[in-house]
Amino acid sequence: MRESFQAITRSFGLLNKTCCSVGGVDVSAVQSHILYEIDTNNKPSMQQVADLLGIDITTFSRQIQTLVKMELVDKIPSKEDKRASNLALTEKGEKVAKEIDQQVNAFLTDIFSQMTEFERETTQRAVKLIADRMTKSPISCGISKGNFSC
Repeated sequence: MRESFQAITRSFGLLNKTCCSVGGVDVSAVQSHILYEIDTNNKPSMQQVADLLGIDITTFSRQIQTLVKMELVDKIPSKEDKRASNLALTEKGEKVAKEIDQQVNAFLTDIFSQMTEFERETTQRAVKLIADRMTKSPISCGISKGNFSC
């Protein structure tokens, strides 16, 4: 079973330093995930996104600083809590996030186009089921905490 998940991880480029290159902007897998979460949540706090991704706030903060320097993310001081910041994509960040999304969707479309309708439906249901069960499992192998301690 682990062999299959390793193959999926490698295929998605999750082990590569740079997973995506958009208009001369190189984005790591972690940064891609951060951009996705900021894009799909309405001005989330830094802590919210760090928690969603299972990244400790110190490491996450360094990633955000890099994304701010790349002009992909804006840090907005929270009106409710002066110690906290909310995150938003810049116009450039929105374009990069959209292009990454299109690249991932094209990759998945290509994969699913090689399957029969039955295989597609079965695979999509299985992936949704696995994702659901993984998020509910009390045994996380340290993965949700960002440390692969297995």
